[in-house]
Amino acid sequence: AGFIKSPLSQKRLTQDSVELYCEAIGNPIPEIQWWFEGNDPNETYAQLWDGARQDRVKINATYNLHSTSTISIANLTSDDSGTYECRASNDPDRNHLSKSPKVKWIRSQANIFVIERPDIKTQATSADGRLMLSCNVTRADAAIEGHKWMQGDKVLLEDKEPSTFTNYTIEGKKEEHSGIYECVYKTIPEIKGAQFSVSLAVFFFFFLAYKKSEHGNEGDTGVLTCKNPSFPPVVTWNWYFFFFFLSTVPIINGFFFFFMKSSGNKTELRILKLNIEEDTGDYHCNGTNSIGSGGAVVNLRVRSRLAALWPFLGIVAEVLVLVTIIFIYEKRRKPDEVLD
Repeated sequence: AGFIKSPLSQKRLTQDSVELYCEAIGNPIPEIQWWFEGNDPNETYAQLWDGARQDRVKINATYNLHSTSTISIANLTSDDSGTYECRASNDPDRNHLSKSPKVKWIRSQANIFVIERPDIKTQATSADGRLMLSCNVTRADAAIEGHKWMQGDKVLLEDKEPSTFTNYTIEGKKEEHSGIYECVYKTIPEIKGAQFSVSLAVFFFFFLAYKKSEHGNEGDTGVLTCKNPSFPPVVTWNWYFFFFFLSTVPIINGFFFFFMKSSGNKTELRILKLNIEEDTGDYHCNGTNSIGSGGAVVNLRVRSRLAALWPFLGIVAEVLVLVTIIFIYEKRRKPDEVLD
C-alpha cells in the first residue's frame, strides 16, 4: 500500500515552494519513485530525480521498516503546474531495462496549481514622528478576504477588509520597533508583500546597561551586562576598561580572569576572582552593526569580604559600650541610693 500524505490539491504562487510526502508499506520494503505529468494535453508522465529542473527538485527517501519519501520544489514557475505521482513497488524486476515485466506499481497523485504572483507596490513614509507602511496589489486573481501585518511571527494587525490597499503605522520610539515588517493578503494561497526593514543604528543613547553600577565581593565573580535593541542586530561586541592616565584598554576574552559571552543584542563580561584594587572602575561595552556603533559604561565596585561584617561589628561595639557605661554607673552609686 502507498499513499501521499500531503493535500491532494494545492495552489501555490510563482517563486513559492511546495513539498509532498509519500509513504509505502510492504514486504519486502518497496521502492518509491516520483513522476510528473504537465497540463499540456500532449505531455506524458516523466520521472523526477533529485536535482532535476536546474536543482530546484529535492527528493529525500528513507527505507526502514517501511518506505517514506519527500519531494520539494523550490522557486515554482507556471511550468511546475500539473499532476505529481508517487509510485511504490517491491517487484524485483521493477527497474529491469531489457524486458517489460508485468510490474505492479501502487500509485497516489496530487495536483499542484501554480498561479502567477501578483505585483504588490510597497511604500514607507515618515511624518510627525510616525512611520507608515503601505501595500497595494495592482492585480489579484483570487478574492481578498482580509489583511495581516506581521513582524516576524507576531501578528500586529488583522482585518477582514477586501481592499487591495492596506497600511500599518508605527508610533513611538523607533528603537522599540526596529525589525522586519511584512503585509499579508488573505487569499488562497496567501499573498505576501515585500518585507520592510526598519533599521536602527547602534547609537550610544540606545544602549542599555543592565545596571549602570554593579557591586561584587572580593574573590567572587562579577558579571557586567549590556544590551541593545538595534536592527540589524549587533555583529561585534567589545569591552574596554578605563584607566586614570590611559583612555581605554581593550579586554581580551579569556585573558587573565576576563571572559566575554555575546549573542545577538546582548553581551556579558565575567570577571573571576574580583580584586578590590585592580578590578574596581568603569567598564565600557561597545557594539557594532552594519549601520553604526556605540556603547555604554558600567561602573564596578568591589567590596572587601569583611565589608558585610562591619555593620555587625558596629552593633556589637555599641552594645559593649552601653554595657560598660551601665556597669561603671552601678559601681559608683552610693549604698543609700539602692532601692528597697
